[in-house]
Amino acid sequence: MGEKSEQKKQFIVDTARQVFVEKGFRDVTMKDIVDACGISRGGLYLYFDSTAALFREVLEAQQMEKDDIFTGEIPEEATATDILLVFLKEQKKEILLRKNSLAVAAYEYFFANKPAKKDNLLRRRFLQAVEILMGLIEAGVESGEFICEDPQGAAQNIMFVLEGLRVCSQTMGLSESRLDSELLYLMKDLVYEEL
Repeated sequence: MGEKSEQKKQFIVDTARQVFVEKGFRDVTMKDIVDACGISRGGLYLYFDSTAALFREVLEAQQMEKDDIFTGEIPEEATATDILLVFLKEQKKEILLRKNSLAVAAYEYFFANKPAKKDNLLRRRFLQAVEILMGLIEAGVESGEFICEDPQGAAQNIMFVLEGLRVCSQTMGLSESRLDSELLYLMKDLVYEEL
């Protein structure tokens, strides 16, 4: 794909993201995307054959953006505790973000489409985060920053709790102070000192 085609595809993805944020996944049609982008149906179908294909691309782009932000915030000499704090700070921002969030659309998409395990972006993201956290906890145990007998179990537990907090934030609302309390409770048995 040429540079101009890549730019147009990126424009469609960026514009579609806002449409999905506003309407969720279930209620978005290809016509909505055509109207928002100001392009022809043929112009859209040249890049994406369905709202599901477009939404997957939106999710992939969002994940790459999050990865870049997370990596950019970690200083070179960071300890395991420093990295964990950056990770939790990013999770906290994401959990508290109710406006301009794709969370509801993502849940609608995964409930409606039930992708195979290997194609499930949400599952892949979850498992990658567990692996990263597990490595981080193991490094923290080795350096004496953390105490943990089961790094994999602890990493899975952290991710399950974070996912639950994300759902609670979208469905019931969650104050920043309540979220801070939950995160501290989650970490209290892992670190020697209070976060």
